Amino acid sequence: MVPQNLLYTEEHEWVRLEGDSATIGISDYAQEALGDITFVELPEVGKQVAQFEDLAVIESVKAASDIYAPLGGQVLEVNSALEEAPETINRDCYGEGWICKLTGIVEAEMEKLLSSEAYEKLIASE
Repeated sequence: MVPQNLLYTEEHEWVRLEGDSATIGISDYAQEALGDITFVELPEVGKQVAQFEDLAVIESVKAASDIYAPLGGQVLEVNSALEEAPETINRDCYGEGWICKLTGIVEAEMEKLLSSEAYEKLIASE
């Protein structure tokens, strides 16, 4: 099921807007496709990223996958719990398995993201 309160990318990242910051993670579809996640390379706090630029790397038993920033901004916080327990993403990708939070986001960039309905259509077609 695709949560309705999030925005999505075509590369299967999600973003939850919270005031002037945005929490980033990967979708259930993405974690399912990756399989058991074994390592997460988190971005540096303070790193400036542009929309759709490399943000993090997730490694699983199947593959390594780049995670892209759904919005541009500055990394405000990372989920350091993933360093010890990367499998949290498999268990709770929309909750405790978030990857990082960005601040200084540009609201106009949200127009390039997918609604939950559009994302559901995308994954149904894959």
